[in-house]
Amino acid sequence: MSTSRFLPAGADWVAGLSIAGLLLPEAVAYSGIAGAPPQAGVIALFAGLLVYGLMGGSRFAIVSSTSSSAAVLLAASGSILHVSPDHRALMGVGMVLVAGIMFVVAGLLKLGAISQFIAKPVLRGFAIGLALTIVVKQLPLAVGVHPSHSDFLHFSWDLLHLLPQWNWLGLAMLVVALLALNGLGRWKTVPGALLVIALGIALDVLGYCKSWGIPPVGSLQLGSAHLAVPDLAWADWLRVGQLAIALALILYAESYSSIRSLALRHGDAVNANRDLLALGGANIASSLFQGLPVGAGFSASSANEVAGAKSKAAGLVACAVVALLVWQLLPWMERIPEPMLAAIVIHAVGHSLTWKTMRPYFVWRRDRTVVLTALGAVIVFGVLDGLLLAMMVSIAMLLKRMAQARVSELGRLADSHDFVDCQIHPEAQPVPGVLIVRPEERLFFGNADAMMGEISQRAGRIQGLKAVVLSLEECPDMDSTSIEALTELAIQLTSSGVQLRLARVKDSVRELLQRVQIVGLSPDCYSSWSVDDAVRRLEAAPAQHYQAPGGATQPASSI
Repeated sequence: MSTSRFLPAGADWVAGLSIAGLLLPEAVAYSGIAGAPPQAGVIALFAGLLVYGLMGGSRFAIVSSTSSSAAVLLAASGSILHVSPDHRALMGVGMVLVAGIMFVVAGLLKLGAISQFIAKPVLRGFAIGLALTIVVKQLPLAVGVHPSHSDFLHFSWDLLHLLPQWNWLGLAMLVVALLALNGLGRWKTVPGALLVIALGIALDVLGYCKSWGIPPVGSLQLGSAHLAVPDLAWADWLRVGQLAIALALILYAESYSSIRSLALRHGDAVNANRDLLALGGANIASSLFQGLPVGAGFSASSANEVAGAKSKAAGLVACAVVALLVWQLLPWMERIPEPMLAAIVIHAVGHSLTWKTMRPYFVWRRDRTVVLTALGAVIVFGVLDGLLLAMMVSIAMLLKRMAQARVSELGRLADSHDFVDCQIHPEAQPVPGVLIVRPEERLFFGNADAMMGEISQRAGRIQGLKAVVLSLEECPDMDSTSIEALTELAIQLTSSGVQLRLARVKDSVRELLQRVQIVGLSPDCYSSWSVDDAVRRLEAAPAQHYQAPGGATQPASSI
């Protein structure tokens, strides 16, 4: 492999230098979201930038710890009861390791479309609920109080109840820092987060923070990180594996969404399976050194794009710059005031706190229940349970829609070759003696019997029916239940002297029918590539006779 692809151009140097000032403070801040020591985010930053920079496919993606994955990790770790804090932290590292292994296995099995398991309305509602949760839970860092509950509603009530104990100077520092970050954000190449952090460190050095009662972030013990696999019992690994599924899903859904959006914007190709392997390697590397989970966050990746990155080398430059900053400035970073870190987190997730992302679902009148459920579930049940509940609601609504036995009757549109739904197009004319039907959902075990039963009932109500044409344009494949239901329909129609023809049959279904060899459904009966073709063949066919299952031969009149 040529090394020239990793050599940074001038624009990559500028982009790498710009985003390094953003990534380092965020890495420390996201550690607080995850309930992990500050160095965990820095370790994750190194692992993500280095591994994805060498293995990944996107030239803009910046892989590091993200606010959502940190919040999910905290929620997942917090669900483990009756263990010591050190053991819970160890299981959290195990979750990152298992999530990374899941990515690698999925990449090797070519499961790049795994992110589609989470519907976009779920992600939209989850993102808003998560951002709101993160913002509220950053406030105690600024005002110096400690709510006793962890769930959002009780946490918010505790925060208000402790209002008399708030450190208003800490809140003022938070507000000023947010204003500064928003103002500096107008210049994309300016490391606004680093400048704000530098100001906070200066205030701490000069003694103002101590006099205001504002604590610093504390020790960053990067030297304590060591290469190790978490030492857990088998039962712990089973529990870790269950919780890692949710972490892996949200990590990849967020990462793939960022990578795909930036690729579409620039006409780049997307290799989802390669990115799965790269993300897996990055998470495994991070976990082996006790780091946070990593993914391609949209805010950092977009900042890299805006800063002018031309290749993945920008991420490697950022990794080198961060290493230099940590090497030279580690003691100073320990003096970052906590309200400053809270401001960086709130500013980072602030782009998600907009109702514009939900508005299209209300305008389109689609998936409103899903997006509101995702938002409400995160608020009421917490990050992890809220995500899982929203996913279940999304899947349940999909299954409900697919299971509905909706069958359209088609008619010819004027003298054309087009056949359309007669209910929507009253001007369409049915073909005399022929019932033309089309399932509006793909056939599967949840709807096949109902749909075939509906077709049979409609055929039984038509006097003088000679043939049924079943259009399978919505059916790319058929499971065994669908085959059995189609077989029963074919036998029933054949015994009544009614021909059954299939139209618009996909090649995969055609090959399957040839293997099954349904009685009364010869290959000629499903050879029509269009509804019009099937009707014309029926009109041109001579009278035929069918052998009924009972042995009697019955005529099927020509049309």
